[in-house]
Amino acid sequence: MYFLRQAFLVSALFAPVTAQCAEAELKMSDAQVNALGVETVALERRAAGEIEGLPAQVVVPNRQMQVVSAPLPALVERVLVATQEPIAKGQLLAQLQSPALADLQHTFLQAATQLNLARANLERDERLYGEGIIAESRLLASRARHTEVSADLAERTQALRVAGMTDAAIGLLRSGQRVGTAIELRAPFDGVVLEQIAFAGQRLEAASPVLKIARLEPLWLEIQLPMAHLAEVREGAAASVPAQDASGTVIAVGRSVSAANQTVMVRAEITRNAAQLRPGQYVEATVAVRGNAEQWQVPSAALARSKGRALVFVRNATGFRAQPVRVLNETAASAVISGDLREGERIAVKGVAALKAALAGIGVQ
Repeated sequence: MYFLRQAFLVSALFAPVTAQCAEAELKMSDAQVNALGVETVALERRAAGEIEGLPAQVVVPNRQMQVVSAPLPALVERVLVATQEPIAKGQLLAQLQSPALADLQHTFLQAATQLNLARANLERDERLYGEGIIAESRLLASRARHTEVSADLAERTQALRVAGMTDAAIGLLRSGQRVGTAIELRAPFDGVVLEQIAFAGQRLEAASPVLKIARLEPLWLEIQLPMAHLAEVREGAAASVPAQDASGTVIAVGRSVSAANQTVMVRAEITRNAAQLRPGQYVEATVAVRGNAEQWQVPSAALARSKGRALVFVRNATGFRAQPVRVLNETAASAVISGDLREGERIAVKGVAALKAALAGIGVQ
């Protein structure tokens, strides 16, 4: 009933003035404006060149994540860190026990012994060849054997390093000192433990993951950008999370569109105050856009849509002007628009439906 009364009132008010209206100008007196319950507010200028309120998720850059795994079949003896715990480069993270490490140490010692023997034979044959006692072919065979054994020892040494032994421990082993079969897993960089995958007492196969760790500075924002704004955003643009006072730059603009919500993923790298964010956190992001068009913040109720266009009704001396605008961003409460508007102009925020009905009546030829 209320809508019918409003429609009747609009019809009654504008029947006599329709002929006077041209090119989206609604001419009416103050009494007519008051009768429709139209209220206006002054335009609020907004800092140009930003899209606010974009949904985004905080993620860890791929290059900053690493899985710490068991290099050999082993038993987890101790895990010395927990999920979300900060870690320092070189810190002991976990200790494993592996009989397979004893086998690697044994083959390493065999290779070291063979190298000592090959070196002694080479030195002897070089001396004998210099005295003319042996043929050159024998010297060449000794050199080839020395090269072969050296390569074998290098391979065995690398296998021990992969198993977690330090060069100091390998030196002690080669000198004849006893080295245990414990494998120490240490942090390769400063960061934080994201996930604990293995636990004390668990038996692991070679390459089984134990911990997932990461560096948390910088972080990435994966921003969902509506297709309508795609042409405005480019790599290198400023991006921020105002609520956490964190900021950075756009490093990639997606090439595919989400079928669910018709958005494009924009990735930004947050380098300032990244510590204020948490991986997996959902936030609202702001992205700078190119172009110098003035932007205005208006209540969402001020917008009307007609024939696929967004309009606002601007108060003037004779009534209202229906001004087409471009909606840059819109939430339930407010919208950011651009268009042929000036600071200080007043726009309708109540009674917009009645003004739109009047505009539709004017459009009838």
